[in-house]
Amino acid sequence: MRGLIASLCLCAAAVAAQPAWSQQTTAPAPAPPPSFATTKVEGTDNVYIFRYMGHQAMFVVTSAGVIATDPIGYVRREASKIYLDEIRKVTSQPVRYVIYSHHHYDHIAGGQPFKDAGATFVAHRRAKERLAQLEDPATVMPDEVMEGERTITLGDTTLELRYVGLNHSDTSLIMRLPAHRIIFAVDFIPVGSMPGRGMIDSYPLEWEQSLKTVLAMDWERLIPGHPAPGGRLGTKQDVQTLLTMLQDASAEVKDAARAGKCWDAAEREVKLEKYASWPNYQASLPFMVRRYCGLWGRGT
Repeated sequence: MRGLIASLCLCAAAVAAQPAWSQQTTAPAPAPPPSFATTKVEGTDNVYIFRYMGHQAMFVVTSAGVIATDPIGYVRREASKIYLDEIRKVTSQPVRYVIYSHHHYDHIAGGQPFKDAGATFVAHRRAKERLAQLEDPATVMPDEVMEGERTITLGDTTLELRYVGLNHSDTSLIMRLPAHRIIFAVDFIPVGSMPGRGMIDSYPLEWEQSLKTVLAMDWERLIPGHPAPGGRLGTKQDVQTLLTMLQDASAEVKDAARAGKCWDAAEREVKLEKYASWPNYQASLPFMVRRYCGLWGRGT
């Protein structure tokens, strides 16, 4: 009995002597990020990113007013009002322009607070045509449209708008701040992740060409329409890596299609394992294979 008691005491002492960290089995969950945030782009004094949940927009404060992009008020209707309030925290200058990156609602719906404040809405011509067909009550119709290129000069700031062809949509604009060598591009250049559902209505071959056009432009940093891992900005290497990934996916599904495997067999067999570690891989892969099967298996 004394031996048993001694053994129990030794065991209890050993447990008590263990450091606290060895007794902890689960770490506390990290606090979720706030639903929205406004940050100034490093190295600038007038370029800002507004993030609401998983969407981002850029705004630029000039000596004569503000140029804003994408109201992003589709997922939550209050987002666009919060966006405008955040701009007003930064400056008393009025918002002169709102530029639509493309015509998809998740980025451009909800702009009425900006319209009520007197902003002029600008988009690609085809974006206005599509919005006129769709008649979404939450989306403000563009006041002005453009085709290939347009330069907006407001106060001391120049913003270049450029249509680089078909890609994720047929209305996507690149916005370039030449003084800072910064571009803003939405959805067709995801930074550090795969395109996902964005493949469904895309133009795959033209998308590759639009990326080559972007690579030939003069810029250093890219503000994406969805936050990149870690919240970083994109680089030309990110664009090149995305282009290579799309080309690899296209080639692999092309082989499957010409072997008669589109749709079902290709969706089971094509894995793009080289990219398995990329964020959004599991969710994106079925959409990518399906879209490329449409291209190489049906010619659509």
